[in-house]
Amino acid sequence: MNYLNVIERHNEYRTGIQELVCSILTGIAEPSLLDNFPAQRGAMRLLAENYRFVDLLYTLDARGIQTSPNIANPHWQTAPGEGEGKDRSQRPYFRLARESDQAIVTDPYLSSASGTLCITAATKLYDTQGQVRGYIVLDVDLVRIIAFLMGDNTRRYFQPLFKSIYTLIVVGLFSVVAVLLYAAFTDIATLLNVEHSLQELQLKPFGVIIFMTLALAIFDLGKTILEEEVLMQKDILRHSSTRRTITRFIAAILIAVSIEALMLMFKGALGDGGETPKGVWMMLAAVGLLVGLGIYVYLGARAEAILLGLRK
Repeated sequence: MNYLNVIERHNEYRTGIQELVCSILTGIAEPSLLDNFPAQRGAMRLLAENYRFVDLLYTLDARGIQTSPNIANPHWQTAPGEGEGKDRSQRPYFRLARESDQAIVTDPYLSSASGTLCITAATKLYDTQGQVRGYIVLDVDLVRIIAFLMGDNTRRYFQPLFKSIYTLIVVGLFSVVAVLLYAAFTDIATLLNVEHSLQELQLKPFGVIIFMTLALAIFDLGKTILEEEVLMQKDILRHSSTRRTITRFIAAILIAVSIEALMLMFKGALGDGGETPKGVWMMLAAVGLLVGLGIYVYLGARAEAILLGLRK
């Protein structure tokens, strides 16, 4: 899930994210936590067992000075033991919490501790006289909380395995491309170094074109799989991601079919009339693929626009 997708998902589920984080923070917000470091660590352990998206817990005094070290989620170990004594009074979450009587949640930002997108929740803690005694703060990993809300945690654990398998498939496809290119250039060398009849000179290059066309189609397929499934952080729940993958896959097939159709027509023009009808049918198939792809892209975009409209 890339940062653009993460921010889009946050905007879609902003209310649910804020309510969940505020309820978690309210559940542990006790004044006794401010001066009790073992209790803070115990609270973080409890949160880590149930909500693994919580990154850090720490406390501030009434002036915004951090009074405890960063207590990291033991599952992730994000910058533990740092931060005590730092002035947080200019941070957005402190300013928001200072002006509010309820728990607040910030907009997404890049965490200096983990380097990932996160949100911060903070709330005031009062003494027995009703004076502000301090603040308790939680940093939450935005990617993980979105996965938690969408029920996507299990799939994310298997992602490295999926990428490894896709990588093996791509290596196999590129190996086939290498073999086809070797065959094509071997035929080219034979054409240049050996004398052939006129008919052989007219028809032999079409074999080379077949090898090159197949290599092009397979290379485009492997490149598409590599980019879509291995290199890019694709949001599979987004219709546009699936639509883009299918579009690129069909486009690679469409190019290969079109080239093969032209080749058959050229062979027919050179005297092999039996190939012309095949070329025409293949060209009609390419047109059908193009029309079908256009309809699919149009209807898919319309459906996604309708779904996004319903969510607003």
